[in-house]
Amino acid sequence: MGGVLLRSAHVCGIEELCILKLSTSKGEIVENKQPLSSPAGERENIMGTMDINPLLIKLSVPMMVSMLVQALYNVVDSIFVSHVSESALTAVSLAFSLQNVMIAVGVGTGVGVNALLSKSLGEKNQERANPTAENGIFLSLCSYAVFLVIGLTCMKPYFYAQTSDMDIARQGIQYLRLCCVLSLGLFTQTMGEKLLAATGRTHLSMISQLVGAVVNIVLDPIFIFGYCGEALSGTTGAAAATVIGQFCGAGMTLYFNLNKNPDIQISFRGFRPSAKAIGRIYTVGLPSIAMQCVGSVMTFGMNLILMTFSATAVAVFGVYFKLQSFVFMPIFGMNNGMVPIISYNYGARKPERVKKTIRLAVFYAECIMLVGFCIFQFLPDKLLGLFAASDAMLTIGVPALRIICPHFLLAGAGIVLSSVFQALGNGVFSLTVSICRQLVADEGYAQDLTQETFLSAWRSMDRCPAGYEKQWLARIASNKAKDYLRSAWARRVNTPGDDVLALEGAPPGSEPEAQVLEALGEEELTQRILALREPYKTPCRLMLLEQHTAAEAARLC
Repeated sequence: MGGVLLRSAHVCGIEELCILKLSTSKGEIVENKQPLSSPAGERENIMGTMDINPLLIKLSVPMMVSMLVQALYNVVDSIFVSHVSESALTAVSLAFSLQNVMIAVGVGTGVGVNALLSKSLGEKNQERANPTAENGIFLSLCSYAVFLVIGLTCMKPYFYAQTSDMDIARQGIQYLRLCCVLSLGLFTQTMGEKLLAATGRTHLSMISQLVGAVVNIVLDPIFIFGYCGEALSGTTGAAAATVIGQFCGAGMTLYFNLNKNPDIQISFRGFRPSAKAIGRIYTVGLPSIAMQCVGSVMTFGMNLILMTFSATAVAVFGVYFKLQSFVFMPIFGMNNGMVPIISYNYGARKPERVKKTIRLAVFYAECIMLVGFCIFQFLPDKLLGLFAASDAMLTIGVPALRIICPHFLLAGAGIVLSSVFQALGNGVFSLTVSICRQLVADEGYAQDLTQETFLSAWRSMDRCPAGYEKQWLARIASNKAKDYLRSAWARRVNTPGDDVLALEGAPPGSEPEAQVLEALGEEELTQRILALREPYKTPCRLMLLEQHTAAEAARLC
């Protein structure tokens, strides 16, 4: 499930120079001979001078692997749980929305830290880099405290709002409560990976991800199938394997940041949270959080709708989200390699490198999405087979995967360009686009509403409360989207029969009724009228089949 990260490389041919080092605080001049290969110097050679294509590949590939590994956490749980029962798979699927909110908060906060830390290092501003890292760690601990309380108090209302099936709710509560109460590993690992990513050490981030995923994969069948006792079997065992894997990954990130990451010096001696630093972090990170949380709200709403049909429909929907993460996660990983490059070169005033990075990232994203589209379109039964799909699941799932996958081709560029705003420190633009896209399904209308949002904001800027610009803009975007959805145009309904009102061969200039009667036989016309839904069927039946006048039909209706 969703997450974010980066990596550094070696530098060849570094010359040794005599450097005069002036210490103004002590008033002394020290002359020593040292290599010009400081961590900042290495990063300058990589992010500031290396050709963009190999640089983006070098930084992104480890991140993409890491994100795919992270997607394994929930997917592996679901694959093994599906062999226990379909109700267990449904329970894990219902837990996905809140799990995604946890990941959104952790990853979004990390995105803010990642972008600001990279930008500070690009500007050679170490005094701002260290507090950014320290406040990021503090925020990850605060996030854990929030979800600890949620895990202890909100599990029953969350599941019983989605299902009345006691067995599904019981298994879901067991799974999600353990994931929330022990989410410290998730938040610590996520923030540690972002710190490694921002300083160009994505290979270390990838190692921590792999350690956590391997532990999870090994423990899943052991716990889920009851080899460690009944108490740790089923969905409880899946949750236990997940949190143990997360804590193992968190331990690795702590070790790497303390021993292998000299670019930032983390010290909590005399630490006090900085409102200014936290504000800068969430200025960039809040759009990422909002975008994923809106998706979670959509998933929660879809679960409510699908549960009215069958639990199998919910299971299919959950499986789809697990599978599509393998298509989207590589792009999120590439974004995490792209964001520090853009942030660094933006801070170093190198616009051509920024533009080239964006173009290459969009191209690679579309290539990945094309591969995902082909797999979902031509192999949906094989994908569902991984989850021990029943005949009912295949009946629902195969056409569903084929229908939904064409949007992959549009989503790639949107994800990359949204992250560009964050990399440039303009996360509020990304927030506005995300709100409109999530609330309005049509991409074209969402873009129009985004433009209308900024135009409205510009016209009424004097009414914006001081210090609440982002919240104000988000409210305008939400209202624009809601106004559109309430409009007659958005609510228009194409009823059966609309397609025959201008039939080829109908007498020119005739009324629609005459066109229909001329083009259709009596039996077909009767079938079409009786297939209409109310309130259209009764008046059409009275006037066209029973030959009542309009006034008579009005009285009878």
